[in-house]
Amino acid sequence: MTLVIAFIGNQGAVMAGDMREIAFGGDDSRIEDLERELYSGSITSDTDLAERADEMGVTIRVRDDKAKVSQQDGVLVGEVTETEGAAVAKRRLYATTGSYAIAEVLDSRLRVMQRGRASNFVVLGNDITKKIANQCIQGMWEGGTIQDALRLLMLTMQIAASATASVSRTFILVHTDRAANLADAIDRDSHRE
Repeated sequence: MTLVIAFIGNQGAVMAGDMREIAFGGDDSRIEDLERELYSGSITSDTDLAERADEMGVTIRVRDDKAKVSQQDGVLVGEVTETEGAAVAKRRLYATTGSYAIAEVLDSRLRVMQRGRASNFVVLGNDITKKIANQCIQGMWEGGTIQDALRLLMLTMQIAASATASVSRTFILVHTDRAANLADAIDRDSHRE
């Protein structure tokens, strides 16, 4: 799990997502230990990650080309994947002008966990990325326009990438100024799962 962050406003919505995907191989308990270190923030660079994985006897494959955010008919969609042993859970954020919803996809079933309204930032990620994003938002957001929120999202993605190896330096930004129907987008996705 890495980082997807969005701002939902009354005049539009913006979302950013990093592009990193890390595949781990080896002993499950060692993989869990390495993931715990990575997601707590004690591994900050790609070099540190490679060295620590080697020390622990865990193989890793890092890709920085996974698109985690998209825009579909005025609805921004971001997704993060969480693995715990053999179980894979996905958390999906749907955002449009004025509202958002967070859903969980487990065993091909999509279930809405939370809904919210405008003037909110929403962060999906691991412990360290959520902490970094929340510190950036609390420390720098004083209200403003969608453009101000967009700049804050870009800065937050850059800060997160420099502080943890779980986030790529490249990211995707999407935005909408439409107030699309979230229920329709969620319903479409629930039939695809």
